[in-house]
Amino acid sequence: MANSLNTPEIENVQIKVIEVKNFKSLVDFKIDFQKFNCLIGLNGSGKSTFMQFIDFMSQLVRGDMKAWFAERKWKSTDLPSKLTGEDDIEFRITFFTENRVLGDWSAIYSPTKNHCIREFIAVVGTLIEVKDGEVKVANRSSDAGWEGKPWKEEIRFNYEGSILSVLKDEFLPPDILEIKKYLTKIKSLDLLAPEHLRQRTRESSGTLGRGGSNLASFIHEMSDSKREKLLETLKKVYPQLQGLSAKSLRSGWKQLEIIESYEGQESGLFPKVTTKARHINDGLLRMIAIFAELDSENRFLLIDEIENGINPELVEFVIDTLVATRQQVLVTTHSPMILNYLDDEVAKKGVIYLYKTAKGHTKSIPFFSIPSLRKKLSVMGPGEAFVDTKLIELAEEIASMTKEGK
Repeated sequence: MANSLNTPEIENVQIKVIEVKNFKSLVDFKIDFQKFNCLIGLNGSGKSTFMQFIDFMSQLVRGDMKAWFAERKWKSTDLPSKLTGEDDIEFRITFFTENRVLGDWSAIYSPTKNHCIREFIAVVGTLIEVKDGEVKVANRSSDAGWEGKPWKEEIRFNYEGSILSVLKDEFLPPDILEIKKYLTKIKSLDLLAPEHLRQRTRESSGTLGRGGSNLASFIHEMSDSKREKLLETLKKVYPQLQGLSAKSLRSGWKQLEIIESYEGQESGLFPKVTTKARHINDGLLRMIAIFAELDSENRFLLIDEIENGINPELVEFVIDTLVATRQQVLVTTHSPMILNYLDDEVAKKGVIYLYKTAKGHTKSIPFFSIPSLRKKLSVMGPGEAFVDTKLIELAEEIASMTKEGK
């Protein structure tokens, strides 16, 4: 099937729209994405829940859902919303590149069966469908339908998550394979914690672990050129930084260390200062982890409360770097300062307000599409407009927008 296609390689794939039904408070939820996205909202509005959904969606494509639940001490039945009484979770993801829609992946996930019982993946010219215990693959001949007789086979094997987790890459057409690669390269840094970042570790398998664990091994496994690039980025805000390494200890353990040089040490009278991970400040540890991931193979980065532990004077550099990176990025924040570091056009498109309705359902809206905020942005900076707004009072204005169809 894959060899019959003449589909050009897809580059710069991004997620354009996510629609979710029945995942915790995401009862009937839709959000439009940009390359850089910043979620804001009151505590309990659903920001963390939405980041959990994206991580869940990515894990569906990787498979091994049991391990994902075990790591969080969750059960699959914890995911369906308690607000609906329904069992299954539905979602639809729309992909695009270069302002062109590529296609969709829609699915129904059954917590009791721990896999998607219904899937429809239509990207460019190819369809993969899972329905009634069968998997079907077809090529699109025109907008009117699908060419010839599709390949179809009964699913006789057990699997977790999405059908994409078990279909071999060489079987998949190039367009859908690129989408699969994108989905498996979503990285959540939602629980970066200093105690995890400081840990000695043996191996990273090419990525940071939950909470930032495996940082030492991750740095150790980087190529010399990538490690040097990371060091040069950090030196823009930590000019005294001269070296970054992960020292090998006994039994394969790796320990993160930095080397700093201060005034007078160039004379040789004073040695350079080597600091082990357990003594490195929290902000620098977080920045090492974030910037290291920017040069990884990951395609979409999720970073919760981006300002945590980082000196306000350095946050602007972090935000500028995230806006300019090649990857799609989603951050959350409670800090107006973060918005002030965004250009107005980036803020208009990428700052998304999450809120809950009276029924407890999480909803999203571009923050500066709200009339009162749009007006403020014409005379204030994005952060100043945020400070000047009582979020708790926005619900009524948003409700009126919905009624008026604005």
